[in-house]
Amino acid sequence: VQLQASGGGLVQAGGSLRLSCAASGRTFSNYAMGWFRQAPGKERELVATISWNGGGRTTYADSVKGRFTISRDNAKNTMYLQMNSLKPEDTAVYYCVADAARVVTRIPAYWGQGTLVTVSS
Repeated sequence: VQLQASGGGLVQAGGSLRLSCAASGRTFSNYAMGWFRQAPGKERELVATISWNGGGRTTYADSVKGRFTISRDNAKNTMYLQMNSLKPEDTAVYYCVADAARVVTRIPAYWGQGTLVTVSS
C-alpha cells in the first residue's frame, strides 16, 4: 500500500490542524493505520493508532490524549489526525503508517513520506 500524508503547516500554539493520509494500492480497510512523529534531536514517537475495518479501537500517546483524534474513512481510503490545542512540543515531522493487521505493530510495514507540523509559541 502507498501512503501520502498531507495537511502539515505552521500554526500558533492553541491552534488546530488536521492531517490526512491517503492510501492506494490495496484494500484500505484491511490495514490498521497510525501516526508517528519525530522532532529534531528526538526519538520517533507513536502518536495514535486505529484498528482495521471499522476502526473501532484507537490508541493515543499520553502526550496527546484529549487533544488529538484519529479517524478513518474507508470509503475515501483516507485516515485523519485532528490536532487541537497544539503546543510547541508538538512540532515534528508526522508520518502515517500502515500494517496489514488488526492493529499497528511496533515497526509498521508501510510508511508515508511525512508532513511537517510547526507550532509557534
